[in-house]
Amino acid sequence: MQKFGVSQPVRRKEDDRLLTGGGRYVDDIAPEGALHVAFFRSPIAHARIINLDVSEAEAAPGVLAIYTAERLAGKLVNAMPYSRVNNRDGSRGANPVRPILATDRTRFVGETLAAIVADSPAAALDALELIEADLDPLDVHLETATGGPLVHDDVAENRCYDWAHGDEGATNAAFGAAAHTATLELVDNRIICNSMETRGCFADWVDDRLEFTVNGQGVWGTKSALAKALDLDAGAVRVVNPDVGGGFGMKSFDYPEYFIVALAAKDLKRPVHWMSGRGEAMLSDNGGRDIVTRAEIAFDADFRATALRIHSVSNLGAHCSGFAQFIQSDLALKVLTGVYDIQTVWFHVEGVYTNTTPIDAYRGAGRPEAIYVMERLMDVAARQLGQDPIALRRKNFIRADQMPYTSAAGEIYDVGDFHRVLDRALAEADVAGFAARKAESAAAGKLRGIGLSYYIESILGDQSETTKIAFAEDGMVDLYVGTQSNGQGHETVFAQILHSRTGIPFENVRFIQGDSDLIAKGGGTGGSRSVTMQGNSINATSDVMIQKFRALAEEELEVSAVDLNFEDGAFRIAGTDRSVTLTALAKTARSRGLEALLVTEHTNTVPARSFPNGAHFAEVEIDPQTGVTACVKYTVVDDFGVLMNPMLAEGQVHGGVAQGIGQAITEHVVFDENGQLLTGTFMDYAMPRADDIPMMPCHAELVPSTANEIGMKGCGEAGTVGALAAVTNAALDALWDQGVRQVDMPLTPLRVWSWLDAAALPAAAE
Repeated sequence: MQKFGVSQPVRRKEDDRLLTGGGRYVDDIAPEGALHVAFFRSPIAHARIINLDVSEAEAAPGVLAIYTAERLAGKLVNAMPYSRVNNRDGSRGANPVRPILATDRTRFVGETLAAIVADSPAAALDALELIEADLDPLDVHLETATGGPLVHDDVAENRCYDWAHGDEGATNAAFGAAAHTATLELVDNRIICNSMETRGCFADWVDDRLEFTVNGQGVWGTKSALAKALDLDAGAVRVVNPDVGGGFGMKSFDYPEYFIVALAAKDLKRPVHWMSGRGEAMLSDNGGRDIVTRAEIAFDADFRATALRIHSVSNLGAHCSGFAQFIQSDLALKVLTGVYDIQTVWFHVEGVYTNTTPIDAYRGAGRPEAIYVMERLMDVAARQLGQDPIALRRKNFIRADQMPYTSAAGEIYDVGDFHRVLDRALAEADVAGFAARKAESAAAGKLRGIGLSYYIESILGDQSETTKIAFAEDGMVDLYVGTQSNGQGHETVFAQILHSRTGIPFENVRFIQGDSDLIAKGGGTGGSRSVTMQGNSINATSDVMIQKFRALAEEELEVSAVDLNFEDGAFRIAGTDRSVTLTALAKTARSRGLEALLVTEHTNTVPARSFPNGAHFAEVEIDPQTGVTACVKYTVVDDFGVLMNPMLAEGQVHGGVAQGIGQAITEHVVFDENGQLLTGTFMDYAMPRADDIPMMPCHAELVPSTANEIGMKGCGEAGTVGALAAVTNAALDALWDQGVRQVDMPLTPLRVWSWLDAAALPAAAE
């Protein structure tokens, strides 16, 4: 059992299938003969819709149906669901309708105005050209700030919410009494997710029932939303997630296209298919980040932090997406103070509407944004106050003997040894040898800097998860889970967990996910919850199953319960070599018609959340002549608690750091003054490439969590949470001696060169 047990670097069992063309992605499995949908999207960021003439398009060859907002009446509720936060005065955040198809106004370039259903993709696209839209342009609001032309007439100052946490009076008093203070203003730039597989779905209406397949991050939220919008009983909707080529949060909520595809299948009684093109995706996929922040920290005379004051403005885009109001408020709050012992805080966040694509969760969902602020602030504070950045962090770390520790956000950090993790990171990153490397870079005409980010993140999402284990007639064991793999390796790690707990052969586990008909409830994937919540659920369900088989084992072995132990996958008579495996008992149960023993379904609740943490050291080289910034060295030491599969965890960290380096150096969404997207292709939007990412040794310094039975902490988003500040702090370190005092993401050549040039002007004047 050890070969495939937990904490073993087992190779991914799904890779043979995926790498040899056996993947079952939406576009691979769409029904033959399916109709196709194309969407007419607004070419203007903000305009009144005077008229939308679809008559000529409707008469085009191959067109079977056209949908506009007017034509949805009585068929579909023309409003997207989303959640709202409470304002600091106790009222709720704004609630303007986000239409599935725009009604009186269009509010961003790419918003869906109409949909054409045709018998081929070409016919649908040709018909799009025949739609005549009379749009009266309005002034646009693009700045991540309150005020400006109203995006929604009933939302004053474009302020969607005005949220806060903490004690403003106590925080202000602490700043008034502080011996030292530091201030930082920074921008967390907007990005486009760009998952390898673009969004897509297909639907069919079979026996008065909607069958809907979508490349999402879970099925139950979509099932509920479709049933409500189409006025169907929940039992009349089945939602399936097949293989999914990347999600990163961007696929964890619903989009307007899904409702139209479902409606078309219901209306036309034929399968209907839609797959986004890359340019369409860059216009319409929910973006990430886009926050402007002013952060301040107060210290006593010994440089111990006494208070934290943060004001952020979060760009929501033109409409609220599913979780948007929570991302930069409640979710960022969970790790607001990072790994530092700061109890007096005032965290004020305003969410604003702009005439841009909506924003929602992107890898980390609020935690990378919060840690970026905290770790940039600690670094800049050290520089402004003449302190060593590492020593200042150490002085303010929450100590291991303070655990469990209740943060200013009310979160309970169960365990953590931040000093130990940092010690390991200092050694693995060879920080002592940095001066020599910096000298080598200088000899080559390059500026070299080193940056530290010590992150902590909170596992998010539903703390309950469902598992079903079924012994199949063909000898396989079907493992049904409530999470959804988007490429993380769930098929492998969940089989490991089941094998370790039950002894069921690893190769005999058949993995089943993403089907609302096959498992009654699940929390989907997001917030680094999957392996923690599902892993503990698999263990708990295994225990229920083992207990169910005990009576049959006693009968087979002719012993009483006190003489029988379950270990290494079998019931054994204590002190003897007599045993019987679960697999053998399942065969016996089937032969006797004991069907109830063959299927076990159980929902487990993890009592508390866990908090992955770790230290990232990045080193960058900057060419002062061109401003080109390269991340040339990167070292990670993580505390993920008990690791289920170290190889898979390392892969998750690598991917997360790559996305962090991408945002920090190359990725940036740009709109022109009219709200037109200027970075809507890979010619203009700079995704990180292989040569942008250095070799990335990952090390583990583990402290098992006490918040769940297995002791794990989750790892899916940790790389991104730590990377943003590590890279940007390194850039500031490289530029500090040149007189540069402020840097922001992305560190593009022109921006970096401009900072250097501006810093050189005062020196030249002297």
